[in-house]
Order: sequence, then C-alpha cells, then structure tokens
Amino acid sequence: MSSFFNKKLIRSCSWCKYGKKSEYTDEIFCLKRGVTDKRDYCHSYKYNPLQREPEIIKPSENYTEKDFEL
Repeated sequence: MSSFFNKKLIRSCSWCKYGKKSEYTDEIFCLKRGVTDKRDYCHSYKYNPLQREPEIIKPSENYTEKDFEL
C-alpha cells in the first residue's frame, strides 16, 4: 500500500492510523504513546491517507475577463 504514496512524505502523528486529533488543541491522542505533538512520530507509525487533510490553496485574485474566454 505504501508504494502508492510518496515515500519522502514527512512523518507526522496527525497522519498515523493510531492518532486522533484533539478538537480543542493541536495535540494528537495516540493509542501507543498517549498525548503527543502533531509533528512527533514513533516506531509504530503507520500512514493513514484518510487522516490527511489537503493544504488550503488560496485562489489568485489577478484574473481578468480574458482568462475566462474560450
């Protein structure tokens, strides 16, 4: 399964299958280590692509009417 994803992806408890995000802080509740920082990870790290949230990209505001013509 990991061959389908970027192997150079930085490990993070927030993307691990054992971690759950706190609703109130940036901390992660880990089944293996307890409460951790979202940038931490341990030897039990297993990437879960469903927990990953895509980056929010702001749309450019420099459009003109010519950009929308066919």
